[in-house]
Amino acid sequence: MTFVITQRCCNDTSCVAVCPVDCIRPRPGDPGYTTAEMLYIDPDTCIDCGACVDACPVDAIYSEYDLSESMSRYTEINAAYFEQNPLDTDDVAFPTPPKRPSADLPRIRVAIVGSGPAACYCAAELLARGSVEVEMFDRLPSPWGLVRSGVAPDHQETKGVVSVFGSSFKSESFQFYLDVEVGKHISHDELLRHHDAVIYAVGAATDRKLGIPGESLPGSHSATEFVSWYNGHPDFSDREFDLSGERAVIVGNGNVALDVARVLTCDVDELARTDIADHTLDALRNSNIREVVVLGRRGPLQAAYSAPEFLALGHLNGVDVVIDQQDVVLDAASAAALDDPDALLSDKLKVDLAREYAQKPADGGNKRIVFRYLVAPSELQGTDRVESVTLVHNTLDDDLAASATEKVERLEASLVLRSVGYRGEPVADVPFDEGRGIIPNHQGRVDGAVGVYTSGWIKRGPRGVIGTNRVDAKETVAQLLADFDAGLLTAPELDRTSLVELVTERQPDMIDKAGWAARDAQEKAAGKAAGRPRIKITARTVSR
Repeated sequence: MTFVITQRCCNDTSCVAVCPVDCIRPRPGDPGYTTAEMLYIDPDTCIDCGACVDACPVDAIYSEYDLSESMSRYTEINAAYFEQNPLDTDDVAFPTPPKRPSADLPRIRVAIVGSGPAACYCAAELLARGSVEVEMFDRLPSPWGLVRSGVAPDHQETKGVVSVFGSSFKSESFQFYLDVEVGKHISHDELLRHHDAVIYAVGAATDRKLGIPGESLPGSHSATEFVSWYNGHPDFSDREFDLSGERAVIVGNGNVALDVARVLTCDVDELARTDIADHTLDALRNSNIREVVVLGRRGPLQAAYSAPEFLALGHLNGVDVVIDQQDVVLDAASAAALDDPDALLSDKLKVDLAREYAQKPADGGNKRIVFRYLVAPSELQGTDRVESVTLVHNTLDDDLAASATEKVERLEASLVLRSVGYRGEPVADVPFDEGRGIIPNHQGRVDGAVGVYTSGWIKRGPRGVIGTNRVDAKETVAQLLADFDAGLLTAPELDRTSLVELVTERQPDMIDKAGWAARDAQEKAAGKAAGRPRIKITARTVSR
């Protein structure tokens, strides 16, 4: 028997650290780790100890005998990875237990701006050192960033990654400052006066534009807005989306686009067992949408979604995945790339799945998720709102760059959501690279700003999955501690008491660790009564 890693893998690598025979790949530092969609277990080396199961924060690892029908293919997928990338036993590095932090280390105080995975991994890495005080700031009244407001509600296990931080954050050395906005309630300079260093891990909060006529028509929105709306983000809970038509179009075919397509077509009773926002449930129960068309300007080999997410679509109850067989006929360059013995396993799987979906007959009574490849919108039409989308058909040349042809078509739709990527926003008084949408840095050290660091998407751009931030955080924290040990950081002028007094004076509604614990308990209690994980509070303030 072997254990198998499945769709929910977040690349956190907690499993790698505990495996006694080092049979999980790729590891941080291995070729392909930074672009890997998931990790894999070598079935020939696994000794069936189950250590990885207990370590996985998102419950993605199963015994091969316990796999559900929807996940049964992962036995084959894990084995195929090692057929292509045989485990080099000469390179096996058995994990060593972490050293206990020394009680004699000099004390360091760090502010972290942001509370998503990148911020939390930084905090956990710092707290593991010992003799560290960490204050975490977020402008929202709840922590966890995109884990709370970005992960789809039908991926509840993925949200379990926050459990990794539970024990670390119980320490008195850690404190939350929620509903506190840096640049409004406290300045960058004031953070530096209270801390040895500041880490900015604020993610990439805005979306990219299409830049086509009609994009501003009512009925045209960013997928970012829609995702935030169904996840109960306080800034978006009052948004309205017209679900009265039968067809929605999503521009872009990354994992966010697939999340949106599932939410629009899923059985509402299944979603009602998740933590989806109540206002979204009400809207979906009255939705008329029967078809969601997902547009990609490249072919199925270059599609932006991950193979695991694409595979999972085939197991949605009452939903057909529809692809025209002509759309999965690869051009010569793509076919050659796929035939290369070194081609990525995930690329081959994406094309195989597209072909399987194209051959599967549709059920006329089901809702539909339709994938269109080699097309791009050139205009949105409508008088006072979106009524249709003009599509331009593309071809792929040898360097895989899409180029338009003269063939166009018009597709009726009442809702258009663009999902073409995230972008970082400037932070007050911190350097910012407008071209790349990141804080300019070298391995996490912010350029030209002593004592200032960055991690996550605002550091490297919007790429990678939740667990990718763990390795990224290690790099940033290593630079920070090296600078501290070298005496390059300025000791704080003011202490923790001064910080509390300053913030509470300017933001009386600030939510600290105890306040978040009470709010968290309130959401869970409401959810338990309704048979759900939690019912989110979407208002910024609640009676306390």
